[in-house]
Amino acid sequence: MTWTLPEPMLSSPVPEPRLRPSWAAELKWDGFRALLSVEAGRVVLRSRRGTQMGPSFPEIVAGIDQLPDAIALDGELVVWEQGRLAFERLQNRLQRRGAGAARAAAEALAHFVAFDLLRLSGTDTTVWPYRRRRAALESVFTARRLSAPWAFCPSTTDPDMVREWLTWSAVGMEGVVFKQLDSPYLPSARGWLKYKVRETTEAIVGAVTGPLASPRSLLLGRYDNAGRLQYIGRTTTLHPGHRHRDRRPSRARRTGTPLERAGPSPRAGAPGKP
Repeated sequence: MTWTLPEPMLSSPVPEPRLRPSWAAELKWDGFRALLSVEAGRVVLRSRRGTQMGPSFPEIVAGIDQLPDAIALDGELVVWEQGRLAFERLQNRLQRRGAGAARAAAEALAHFVAFDLLRLSGTDTTVWPYRRRRAALESVFTARRLSAPWAFCPSTTDPDMVREWLTWSAVGMEGVVFKQLDSPYLPSARGWLKYKVRETTEAIVGAVTGPLASPRSLLLGRYDNAGRLQYIGRTTTLHPGHRHRDRRPSRARRTGTPLERAGPSPRAGAPGKP
């Protein structure tokens, strides 16, 4: 019987970053969730929602020469730029194919950050406990001496390390994901927990995406020292219940209003997060 990639295991948000006994923590990356399968030279790279992303990321497909056959990974596609994760570079890749995708890869190489092992040498490993899957994944990286575009996501059971990771938001890390050490990989189940670092700032709503009467997201800005309004990011997609609260257009004011910062990277249309 032909093996196919399972639906991804998902996570639920938690209000505090508490590392529980018999759990591990991993970094939460600001990228595209992706699942990858290699079988006899055939590569499947798809998003959480099933979008085929191989044509948009030729450097990942080309990198399968480093991997053993009959393997499947769960992970995150990321791009580094000037010392931080650059989500906008990823989003610009989605519609590119062929020569356009190759040029984009040459300009900003994407990496596949692997955090779970779903298949190894033809064996379905989703039934293995997390700790065994992680040990096997690390062994693959060590034995094969994997290098770019492959990267290994760190994992820890040390609360001090979790606290350290939570200070890394300046380089684009979103927070941490918690996983039970003895849990199998459960497709579509929200068996993981995630804590996302939140920052607040004052910003001005300079524009919206979607209809003005029912915007999908808000484009935010702040004035610099020269008095020029500079774009700083956008909100995540607005909940439908929040879109109709005030349909009246308003003028931008220098004082702005406190808004939860979504970060510098536009996120509309992303293939999905864990």
